[in-house]
Amino acid sequence: MKLSQYIINDIRPLNSSSKISELQELFNQLTLSHLPIEDDNKTYLGCFSETDAHCVDSNKTVNDYKYTLEDFYVRDTTLWLDVLEAFAVKSTNIMPVLNSDNVYLGYYELNDVISLFNESPFFSETGGVIVVEKGINDYSFSELSQIVESNNGRLLGAFISKMNSDLIQITLKVSTGGLSDIIQTFRRYSYNVISGHDEDRYIESLKERSDYLNKYLNI
Repeated sequence: MKLSQYIINDIRPLNSSSKISELQELFNQLTLSHLPIEDDNKTYLGCFSETDAHCVDSNKTVNDYKYTLEDFYVRDTTLWLDVLEAFAVKSTNIMPVLNSDNVYLGYYELNDVISLFNESPFFSETGGVIVVEKGINDYSFSELSQIVESNNGRLLGAFISKMNSDLIQITLKVSTGGLSDIIQTFRRYSYNVISGHDEDRYIESLKERSDYLNKYLNI
């Protein structure tokens, strides 16, 4: 499904000549963190935040505080993952949508975009989650995929969940079945397995007990 089908048009941008009191009233009625603003020519100027709206003089106009407008938006052709990133970067729950001619088309709501993320195979398909860690220059997604598939698994999704100058952590969603073999193969390829599934932890526990028993018998 195209993300553009989720564009909402129930709220038109407020004109920049409108009073701040109008803006405050709208925020009191809505649960949006920002509201889009346009000028007399219907040109999108940016978004006014709810926090700023309640900290300025209600008798003045939006034009008086134009410097506070936050200039963020996405295109109607922007991919949903990039839209989700824009939401996170701007700390907002509304994302204005413009076409290639910079015409305001409406906005996305954060919950709608998150729902698409939840419908992706990474979340909707049954499987196990494995978090692995390796040197930032020593990993490759092709190797990750090869390890999973060589153990008769299917890679349902993967993303970088943590990164610094030396190490990188990758979170993988793999089909159930053979997870222990997959985890053991990651270890053979010098990946540090940060977290796996219960079966793997159970096997590790058995190994620890077996090693302890061997040491005891050899005393």
